[in-house]
Amino acid sequence: MKLMLTTHSNHPFHLVDYSPWPLTGAIGAMILVSGLAKWFNLINMNLLIIGLTITMLTMIQWWRDVIREGTYQGLHTSFVYIGLRWGMILFITSEVLFFVSFFWAFFSSSLTPTIELGMMWPPMGIQPFNPMQIPLLNTVILLSSGVTVTWAHHSLMKSNYTQALQGLFFTVILGMYFTMLQAYEYWEAPFTIADAVYGSTFFVATGFHGLHVIIGTMFLLTCLMRHLMKQFSTNHHFGIESAAWYWHFVDVVWLFLYISIYWWGS
Repeated sequence: MKLMLTTHSNHPFHLVDYSPWPLTGAIGAMILVSGLAKWFNLINMNLLIIGLTITMLTMIQWWRDVIREGTYQGLHTSFVYIGLRWGMILFITSEVLFFVSFFWAFFSSSLTPTIELGMMWPPMGIQPFNPMQIPLLNTVILLSSGVTVTWAHHSLMKSNYTQALQGLFFTVILGMYFTMLQAYEYWEAPFTIADAVYGSTFFVATGFHGLHVIIGTMFLLTCLMRHLMKQFSTNHHFGIESAAWYWHFVDVVWLFLYISIYWWGS
């Protein structure tokens, strides 16, 4: 087998250089979680802002290094590309199992409601959301964003850079719109996370999904900026491909959330 040579070795794999970002990322995450606890209990956001700042700076600089390695230094060979694809597949698989636990908790409580819940679901005194209002609109928004991100990916594979740019732009806008509507829904919610297991499962499941939408929107926004800087080509665009995979995962999870929690659970 003919090996693809790099400038530093006689093998096609990428052995990363020493990096401070895993350490700073861990420190930022620890301070972020501690800041959240302080915010919840003492209504003080100082530590939270420090943790967010460290985490954001780590993300920006770590992504910068990965972009340099893959785009400018040519270290992401075809062998490395296969490894990146499998890494993304396994990551999304772990995310699927993460959400399975929330659905498990929801169905365990809703299918056999205890006497503390009034032997009914939703529990007595809980007024659920109307699934035909904002939740349905958010479903349309996410399904539409799945179409636009697929449009962007396939346009790039066909060297249509203008349509790829348009597809990424509309996907980012739809992701931001979804987040705004969910924030409004939370603001107007007739129940809280403290309202029995219904409130807990609802806000934890939909809240973590909303967090994934925010992360996916940032992912796509990064791809949009990289596309503007001409860093993607028809055969070198794993950033957009992995962002599209992640966004489709977010779409599918929302469909399950809408059908089970908003529609069936109400």
